[in-house]
Amino acid sequence: MALAGGFDVAALTTACGTPAAPSPTAVPTKAPASAAPSAAASAAAAVATPVAAASTGTLTFYNAQHEDLVALMVAGFTKETGIKVALRSGKDFDLANQIVQEGASSPADVFITENSPAMQVVAAKGLFAPVDKATLAQVPARFSPTTGDWVGVAARVTVLAHNPKSLAATALPKSLVDLANPEWQGKVGIAPAGADFQAIVSAVLALKGEAATAAWLKGLKTNAKIYTGNGAIMRAVNAGEIPAGVIYHYYWYKDRAESGANSANVELHFFPNLDPGGFVSVSGLGALKSSKYPKEAQRLLQYLTGKNGQQLLAESTALEYTVNSGVSANPKLKPLSELSIPDVDVAKLNGPKVIELMQQAGLL
Repeated sequence: MALAGGFDVAALTTACGTPAAPSPTAVPTKAPASAAPSAAASAAAAVATPVAAASTGTLTFYNAQHEDLVALMVAGFTKETGIKVALRSGKDFDLANQIVQEGASSPADVFITENSPAMQVVAAKGLFAPVDKATLAQVPARFSPTTGDWVGVAARVTVLAHNPKSLAATALPKSLVDLANPEWQGKVGIAPAGADFQAIVSAVLALKGEAATAAWLKGLKTNAKIYTGNGAIMRAVNAGEIPAGVIYHYYWYKDRAESGANSANVELHFFPNLDPGGFVSVSGLGALKSSKYPKEAQRLLQYLTGKNGQQLLAESTALEYTVNSGVSANPKLKPLSELSIPDVDVAKLNGPKVIELMQQAGLL
């Protein structure tokens, strides 16, 4: 995808969800300038190449976020700094576990996730370098761990997508945990195999404890219809297949900003009263201790969480929330200040325990 300023974003062949073994070289394939975001997302990774080569080598960026968004932000970084970046894309826990296996030999310089529990897998092994204090200062404390191992870069809100034709406003659940009650049998959709729903479960675990979370998951095993992802859930709600489903906000907003074909019959319920259903998941960003280019890695962190990087996020079609206090989110979004967000310590979201509990419940 060609961008203004003479920079090209080209693809490295790494299948999303199946992390590739590190390789020292890759042949880029140039995408047409008119390529839509979906074309960029179909590429497995991206390299931003400046007109004049940077004085350092290329940063290797392990990416579990949406590829079109990260490619856009990385291109802005390269344009501003001249530092080249190569993306290697996969899923949150796949890449986190790969970094742990690679240890000090990992070729990764920087790691970004869709949801923060995978960041803690890497942090628990002491593989992150401390984030520069100036970078941490750009983001409210709630979006980063107190350890300073990594920093939040984007946020997404948990919502209940519902079809008003089949679910009256008076019948909406007061709490996310109510979905385990008998009256919800066959009426709610979830995507348990995805990192998004697993992050939501981690919030329930942090707020309600292990016993209550296990009971909730057992109820969902009985009640919920299983889907492959947030998009599939929203389409099912839209079609009247199910009255409601648990998703992240931006799937609805993105569809409404486009044709609205998959959300015309869908509205969003934002849970009140600091409920676990109001959980805001954070995309994490960290630099590896083993990076060959530690200064450049820290510059990437600073840019992506800084005003220029966050402005690109705000103006993009991703419709995720910005985390820099000085950059407002896309005006199409419901302001975070109007939401009832529970206080969850992102450093205590226990991904491995969540997997264990979901397996015990038969959801994985």
